[in-house]
Amino acid sequence: MLDPTQPIALFAEATMGSLNAKMAEGILRYGRNPVVAVIDSTQAGRRVRDLCTINSDVPIVATLADAQALGAQVLVLGTAPSGGRLPQAWVSVLEQAVVGGMSLVNGMHDRLQPMFADRLRAGQWVWDLRVPQGDAPPIGMARAASLNNTRVLMVGTDMAIGKMTAGLELTRSLQEMGRDAAFLATGQTGIAITGRGIPLDAIRVDHAGGSVERMVLEAGAHDILVIEGQGSLLHPGSTATLPLMRGSACTHMILCHRAGMQTLDELESVRIPPLRDVIALNEAVAHAAGALTQAKVAAIALNTARLTPSEAEAAIKSVEDETGLPTADPVRQGADALARALVG
Repeated sequence: MLDPTQPIALFAEATMGSLNAKMAEGILRYGRNPVVAVIDSTQAGRRVRDLCTINSDVPIVATLADAQALGAQVLVLGTAPSGGRLPQAWVSVLEQAVVGGMSLVNGMHDRLQPMFADRLRAGQWVWDLRVPQGDAPPIGMARAASLNNTRVLMVGTDMAIGKMTAGLELTRSLQEMGRDAAFLATGQTGIAITGRGIPLDAIRVDHAGGSVERMVLEAGAHDILVIEGQGSLLHPGSTATLPLMRGSACTHMILCHRAGMQTLDELESVRIPPLRDVIALNEAVAHAAGALTQAKVAAIALNTARLTPSEAEAAIKSVEDETGLPTADPVRQGADALARALVG
């Protein structure tokens, strides 16, 4: 739906540079469209590079009108409040965008298409990313296990840990090595970047595994599939990892972790176990005591964004020593080490 030539503005009010703006950062890093501005009135006058590790001169502006003056044709909601619900305070901004002829990309659970359908003019549209497409899939039946390809699931020690970023970097490295690899998006940011995928957290739990399975089967002609991860087996509020494991019948996993994390980001009462124990947990759940596909964690993607280069180098070596697995920060270093762990 989103023409790659259309200039976009990212709405990240009061969140740019925080974990809640991960959709904005994902699109800035990997999106196909030219980004003319990020809207965040609390950071107006600064540049993207001032607030995160993306080396970008895209300006931070205060208002939608500022972004429109820079040529924005599409407004993308680039931040996700807790629970993914649309704040009432944003409605006036969305109305201003629609009246001004802009199209909308919405990553919230609340649908915008019904809200604005009668006000859209020719060429205007609303893309609700978290609306499942097509009919309900069949119940998962481990059909992907019959494929003869490599299926790599990104798993993590927490939510918002960099699973999508690591998966996209891994796919890029594999492709640059001449491998037939494809990235399968399972969340709103990945869908916005690639133009396809499933909004896993908007699919009823009975159909979640089947939705993943159908997506994997449809892409089964590729030699290597990199499946975007969601949530974490360690997080008490997350149910997403299990249907990803079951639906993909993954053959390999990449564990994503933030350097130095000892507890979950937003739940300090939950301590992160030693990484070797986390690896064993994911492998055991994927294998289901021998009933299902055996999947081994092949490497560690370590998020070192909060560290200096020397600190990052030391953290990567420490994790390699602890786990015995190849470890790399795919943003700082690229994902070649992770790719080689999969294909030799």
